[in-house]
Amino acid sequence: MDSDNSNKPSLARRRFLAQALSGGAIAGGLALTGRAGASAALSGGKAGQTGKPGLLDVVIIGAGLAGLTAARDLQKAGCESFRVLEARDRVGGRTYNHDLGNGVISEAGGQWIGPGQTAIADLARQLNVGTFDQYYQGKSTFLAGGVRYAEEISGGGASIDHRLARKLNDLARTVPHEAPWKAPNAAELDQLTVADWISQQGVTLSNIDKIGLNSSTSLTFGTPPAGVGLLHYLSWINTASDGLESLERIEDGAQETRINGGSQILSIKMAETLGDKLSMSCPVRKIVDWDKDIVELHTDQGIIRTRQVIVALNPALCNQIHFSPALPQGRAELQKRWPAHAPMRKTVHVYSRPFWRDKGLNGQVMPTEGPLIWAYDNSPPDGSVGVLAAFTRTGQLSHDPAEAQRVLSDIYAQALGEEACHPTQFHDYDWGKVDPWSLTCIHPIPPRFWTQWGEFLRPPAGRLIWSGTETAEIWGGTMDGAIRSGHQAALTVLQALNQPQGSLS
Repeated sequence: MDSDNSNKPSLARRRFLAQALSGGAIAGGLALTGRAGASAALSGGKAGQTGKPGLLDVVIIGAGLAGLTAARDLQKAGCESFRVLEARDRVGGRTYNHDLGNGVISEAGGQWIGPGQTAIADLARQLNVGTFDQYYQGKSTFLAGGVRYAEEISGGGASIDHRLARKLNDLARTVPHEAPWKAPNAAELDQLTVADWISQQGVTLSNIDKIGLNSSTSLTFGTPPAGVGLLHYLSWINTASDGLESLERIEDGAQETRINGGSQILSIKMAETLGDKLSMSCPVRKIVDWDKDIVELHTDQGIIRTRQVIVALNPALCNQIHFSPALPQGRAELQKRWPAHAPMRKTVHVYSRPFWRDKGLNGQVMPTEGPLIWAYDNSPPDGSVGVLAAFTRTGQLSHDPAEAQRVLSDIYAQALGEEACHPTQFHDYDWGKVDPWSLTCIHPIPPRFWTQWGEFLRPPAGRLIWSGTETAEIWGGTMDGAIRSGHQAALTVLQALNQPQGSLS
C-alpha cells in the first residue's frame, strides 16, 4: 500500500485499473448497508382484543424490526390492548433469509452490524442471538477490461481515497443526520448530486478515486452517484463517528458483524411472544378518522377500531393505503415523492466449500462494468459450505434464474477459478419484483428532497405515529435504525394514551 496512507489504493492497482478502464466510467462497487432475513414463515391468526370490547389501544401496521420492537416495548410496559397487522405471510419486513439447508442461511436483505449500532446489538443479546465476524481475510479481486487483478485491502471493504474522504467528512459534520434540511447550507447542498460534487473536485472519469465513490453509492443507495443527493449522502456519512471510511470498512466498520441465524431471526423471536396479537396476511387497505379519537382500519380480515396507530412502514408503502380524510399536504407529498425503487437485487451462489480461501482470496469480486456490483464471502462461521452473495444491477441481469446463474458464475470463474462454474444452489431476490409489501430494500434519496419535504417525515398526523428505519434519528436506513424507531414509536404512543381524549398531538 502507499506509504503515506494505507487506505489509498496501491500504485499497482491504480495502474492496473487505469490501463484496463482506458478512461471509462464506472458504476460498480463496494459499500454496504444491510437488510437481511430468514426463510421460515411465521403464521398467525386474528388477534384477541383486551380492554373495551371491540376497541384496542394501539394497532401496529407492519411486523418488521420497527413494528415488532414497538410491540415488544408495549408488552414490557404492561400494555396488552394492541395488535400487530402484517400484510405478508411472514415477519421480518425487509429482512429475509434464504434457507440453504442444514441450518445454513444467506440473507436476502441487510445483514450487518457495525460499531455504534448498539440498539440491534442489545436486542440480539436480549433475545439470546449470537453474532460472528464477517469473513474478509485474503485478497480482493478486481476485474476490468477482461483483466484480473488481486490485492489485499486493509480492513476489507471499499478503498476510498483519503483526501476525498476527508473533504466529505468535513462537509458532513455540518449536516445533522436526523434533520439534514436543518444544515446551515442545506439549500446549496441539496441542489447537487454526489456526481456533481465529484465533478467540482476535478475528479475525471478515469480517476481511480472515483471508483471508490461510485462503488460506495451504488451499494449503499442502489444507484450510482448521479442518482443520490449530496445532502442525503452527507447526512449518511454523519451517522458514523469515524466518517466515510468506517462506513465502507469491514474491520471496525459497518460491515463487521453478522447475526447467527440471519437477521430475520430477531423478528421471528420477537413475534413468537405475541401469540394471537399478531395477524398475518392482513394488509390495511383504508384508514378512516385518523384525526378523531377512534380510528377505523379496514383490513382484509375486517374492520379494527383503535385509539392509536403506529405505521411502521416505509413512506412509499404508505401510498398503498387510502386515508380518509386525506393526510396533510406535506405528509402526503413526502409519501408520494419518496423513492419506491432501487435498481439493485441480491443473489446467492452456494458451493460445497469456500474454495477461494485456499487460493488466498476473500471472495470479494469487484468488476468495473457489467451486472455485478460486488460479491463477497457469505459462508457460515464454520466454512462448512461456500456461499458467495452479491449485489447486482437489476437492469443488466436476466430474471431467468438459469441465465442469471450462468452469467454470474462466468464472472466468478474469471475472478476465483473454474470451480465457480459449478454451484450447488442459486438464489435471486429482487425486492422490487417479488415483494409488493416492501417495494424496495433501500431508498436512493434524490437532490431537493430533504429541503422540500424532510420536515414532514416524523411529526404524527392525528392518531397516526410514523415509524420505520427512515424515521430514526440515528442510523436511519439500517436495521439498527428500524429498532430505534420502534422504541421511539412505543414511547410516543404510551405518552399519547395518557393524554385526555380529544387532544391531538
